[in-house]
Amino acid sequence: MNVGRAIRLCRRQRGASQNEVAQRANCSVSYLSMLENNKRDPTLSTITRIAQALHVPVGVLFVLASDKSEMGAIDEHLSGELARSAMAALTMPAEQAAND
Repeated sequence: MNVGRAIRLCRRQRGASQNEVAQRANCSVSYLSMLENNKRDPTLSTITRIAQALHVPVGVLFVLASDKSEMGAIDEHLSGELARSAMAALTMPAEQAAND
């Protein structure tokens, strides 16, 4: 599982800087950078705050962080649906996501 990669992908998709996300998630920029570079493992609480700062469901981060081998137990159709839902959440404007 690569949570750091998922955080970076969502942040870049949203066009947000590390500074913006760190402020909204109540963490330091250096800590966020370490997470994105997989030098630290975030707690569930931290992942939740970052997801809220990015205006994406926590589940999106987990789906994006999972690789195919980790999702092997999930039916191919279901994993395709999850991937489509994750991409839809990422392409939704942040303002709209915040209101959902």
